[in-house]
Amino acid sequence: MVLARNLRQVFSPNAWDYHQELVENYRGVIRIDGLLGEKQLYIYDPKSLHQILVKDQDIFEEPAYVIKGTRVSFGEGLLSTLGEQHRKQRKILNPVFSVAHLRQMVPIFFDVGKRLRAALEARVQQGPREIDLLVWMTRTALELIGQAGLGHRFDDLVTDEVPAYIRSAKEMQTTMHKMYLAARYIMPHVANIGSPKFRRFVVNLIPWKTLHDGRDIVDTMYGTAVDIYNIKKKALETGDEAVKGRIEGKDLISVLMKDNSNASSDDRLSENEIIAQLNTLLFAATDTTSSALSRTLHVLAQRPDVQEKLRQEIRSARHEGDELSYNDLESLEYLDAVCRETLRLYPPVAFVVRTVRQDVALTTSTPITVNGSPVTEIPVPAETGIFVSILSANRNPAVWGPDVLEWKPERWLSPLPQSVIDAKVPGIYANLMTFIGGGRACIGFKFSQLEMKVVLCLLVERFKFSLSDKEISWSMGSIAVPSVDGNKHQLPLKVELAA
Repeated sequence: MVLARNLRQVFSPNAWDYHQELVENYRGVIRIDGLLGEKQLYIYDPKSLHQILVKDQDIFEEPAYVIKGTRVSFGEGLLSTLGEQHRKQRKILNPVFSVAHLRQMVPIFFDVGKRLRAALEARVQQGPREIDLLVWMTRTALELIGQAGLGHRFDDLVTDEVPAYIRSAKEMQTTMHKMYLAARYIMPHVANIGSPKFRRFVVNLIPWKTLHDGRDIVDTMYGTAVDIYNIKKKALETGDEAVKGRIEGKDLISVLMKDNSNASSDDRLSENEIIAQLNTLLFAATDTTSSALSRTLHVLAQRPDVQEKLRQEIRSARHEGDELSYNDLESLEYLDAVCRETLRLYPPVAFVVRTVRQDVALTTSTPITVNGSPVTEIPVPAETGIFVSILSANRNPAVWGPDVLEWKPERWLSPLPQSVIDAKVPGIYANLMTFIGGGRACIGFKFSQLEMKVVLCLLVERFKFSLSDKEISWSMGSIAVPSVDGNKHQLPLKVELAA
């Protein structure tokens, strides 16, 4: 099925209904006309997704404009490398995100979470109050990745002052959206012209404010990453005692730098690559986690029955003191169900893109009508653009059933439908595409899950969340974000101490 002139609808900030219409009206592989007659496919069929992300992942790669744009913004990290370089980086990063290492992160997460809880308590001691929880979730997500990921404190989580890094990160999303067409059609052709100094000279000459805003944002974020790296490097060079203290040098980057120094020359990452990992991790972990936490609190505010049931589970599980162990957190079945269901119905990232590097035959789970005939194998020419729809894969009624659009944590408390098992969705988490799958799946998904559970435990146990009188809508964008009046990014909810 050919859908003409609808690329703008796919990328619209209010595209939720349009993406749902695609699922309701068409099977799992849909042809979309791009600009200048480009070939595009919108895909949520499970078997096709497995081929794209797992079986033939080297044929279906990130487009050049994504790789080069990400490299310009963050350096040569996981999100901006391909092939063997990407595999080498992932090999040395994988142990950092192991369960064994994450267990050691739990006290750090609780320390940050308790500072957030104290800040909210101070603001509602005199009674219920409307609070913009988006900014607090973003500040908390930054501090969590700062402390546990980088061994660096960004925010005391006491005053109302927002760290400069958060302002830059939020501005970057808006700026990237404004520059999409330039990044898509110009970046691949100019990113390698001349030296970096020459390209910077050209950028400075071009009279385009948005471009200059992007330049300044990248400078702030990259400068932050370099400063942190230099501090860590100096500490490690002076011996383990220098990195000990409250986090004892167990943050992800400290461990990565130690492992990297002991790696073989073939596996070792360069200094620029480590800085790029730091820069990428800092940005990606902050916005995706804050989006997921904000969405969960928004949904809980709409469902006081679920909120109360979750509160009772948390209170029943807590032993003496405030902190739960890693195993305690994993045993909270209803909390896990709430997280899974939120990430199923409301993934922070709606889709990712790929480009076909060579002619290939794409297989489908069910027949697709092509030129009037049903087929399960579709010839796809090289250079075809691919939209891997995380949102539509998670909301596929053929997989999840007729109640697919209902936020229903209880679906996770009993065996999943056979249709979910049979679909063999290639995601790495809970039969979902939220963290995608294959060799480019989100390396930090367990880290993110742990963050969410710790923060929700501390907040839901202590506070009751309810809707304010302001209408909240969610913009899709590169990462889903709540808004008031259509353009002001915030999540105003009424917060009060729970009985």
